[in-house]
Amino acid sequence: MSAAGAAGTLAEREFVRFFRDRSRVVGALGSPIVFWLLIGSGFGPDYRRYLFPGTAVLILLFAAIFSTISIIEDRREGFLQSVLVSPIPRTAIVAGKVLGGAGLAFVQALVFLALAPLAGIRFSGASLALALLLLALLAIALTALGFAIAWSLDSTQGFHAVMNLFLIPLWLLSGAFFPESGTPRWLKWVMAVNPLSYGVAALRRAISGRSSGPPMALCLAVTLAFTVALFAIAAAVASRRSAADPA
Repeated sequence: MSAAGAAGTLAEREFVRFFRDRSRVVGALGSPIVFWLLIGSGFGPDYRRYLFPGTAVLILLFAAIFSTISIIEDRREGFLQSVLVSPIPRTAIVAGKVLGGAGLAFVQALVFLALAPLAGIRFSGASLALALLLLALLAIALTALGFAIAWSLDSTQGFHAVMNLFLIPLWLLSGAFFPESGTPRWLKWVMAVNPLSYGVAALRRAISGRSSGPPMALCLAVTLAFTVALFAIAAAVASRRSAADPA
């Protein structure tokens, strides 16, 4: 099998496993929607509109967690070892797992975008195309990050602990939940160096049309660089041979 064929097979396997487990569908999509409805309604319609792009990114984040945890499960079941001893390059394994997980995340975010009228949001053709591009890039970036973390861990409990300690603050400090204005100076610096902040800002501008925040060109450049860098890190992590790998 060619590298592209192997990557496609692994990506397809992610979709099959996802739709066989309905609890993953509810967990990855239902929780952020309930969060958006409850929190957004509590603060009023303006905040529900503000929170909408951040919730779309939160859905991508949850989907990345649920999809990349399968790496630990595959290692326990022996499937990962059988893939590693095959002649396909490890970059194909990374591409298959990351693109499969990112595809699932992207589809779930699309379902959430259908709720945009509830937030008073109307898309033009250009704004929708830009939003889809940003969601695709962020889905790949977050799934690649989850892959890099899961590849080095053997415990699902440890995986969840690391993801909650690292990814949730990454989301909270991206401007998804609260704006930068009014925050302490040190927190503004943290949000400024958080690459996810630029993806959220670009997505908010595409969805709501607000012009505040960094320039769109800068947001797109940082988001693209963030995605490429995380995919490269995932590939580098997978290329390192560990003691758990087959000889």
